[in-house]
Amino acid sequence: MDDRRRAILEEIPRLRRYARALLRDADRADDLVQDCLERALGHLDNWRTGESPRKWLFTIMHHLFVDQMRREKRRGEAAMLPLDGHEAMSVAADQTEDAASREVLQALQAISPERRAAILMVSVEGFSYAEASVILGVPAGTLMSRIARGRDDLRALLEDGARRRSIRVVDR
Repeated sequence: MDDRRRAILEEIPRLRRYARALLRDADRADDLVQDCLERALGHLDNWRTGESPRKWLFTIMHHLFVDQMRREKRRGEAAMLPLDGHEAMSVAADQTEDAASREVLQALQAISPERRAAILMVSVEGFSYAEASVILGVPAGTLMSRIARGRDDLRALLEDGARRRSIRVVDR
């Protein structure tokens, strides 16, 4: 296996983390990663040898994600049908996620995809504002605005959730 393919394979865990944070659906996230890898391997000549493939792969993944969101918006929202007890093959273990992290992840899903992507690129994936703006294809000012507004959205959602929990406790 050549060095370029090996370098791409080393990025898979980060791509999966980003995809799962964007989509919160393991199957759809894995599909997005697979599509990204297929596109990358099919266009290896577009990657500058000697550079890390990380920015290049995240750019590909982001473009695929945006295309997917546009398709879903045109078609309407997809709905998952609940499975009967005997049809469910496995149940997600919730002991690995505490209540606070579940709340943050739910709040992240409630904000717009553009703001979510900007926050994830900088806060989770560790890209600089300049790198993230190139990956997302927006000016740095737009990226900073999306991050600021996304953080405000998250703060409001999390404060609202905390307020609702405290009201429930009083109501009992």
